Amino acid sequence: MVSTTLVALALAGAGATADAEAVAALDTQYQAAVEKNDVEGMAHILHADMVLVTGRGHVYTRQDLLDESRAKKDVYEIQAEEPGTQKVRVYGDTAVVTALLHIKGTREGGKIDYRVWFSDTYVRTKDGWKYFFGQASLRLPD
Repeated sequence: MVSTTLVALALAGAGATADAEAVAALDTQYQAAVEKNDVEGMAHILHADMVLVTGRGHVYTRQDLLDESRAKKDVYEIQAEEPGTQKVRVYGDTAVVTALLHIKGTREGGKIDYRVWFSDTYVRTKDGWKYFFGQASLRLPD
């Protein structure tokens, strides 16, 4: 006979796996929305209190990110996670995504092409998973 503890552990593991898969897909969807300057897509994923801190210490709010996307300050050829680098860790109602991000395009008319490591933190809300906090490394050397 299978103990109720083993069943509970199996169900918890299955739930964490499903959550990790959902957050992984959502973070990939977020990067694609940024790449297209899709303000509505970004707004749907971003938590109302979202904050991003860059490797140089600049802090962006949700509104800052949406305003920059709306203004098309950056035009991307690539804004995507490097294949095979994304890892998701789930703990209860919090999930952290880490990956190597490739950014290529133009910023205010000048060419950009670099990579950064990032960590994106998602929280479970009544409306589903939302991107709550992000932190990016300094640009990596070529």
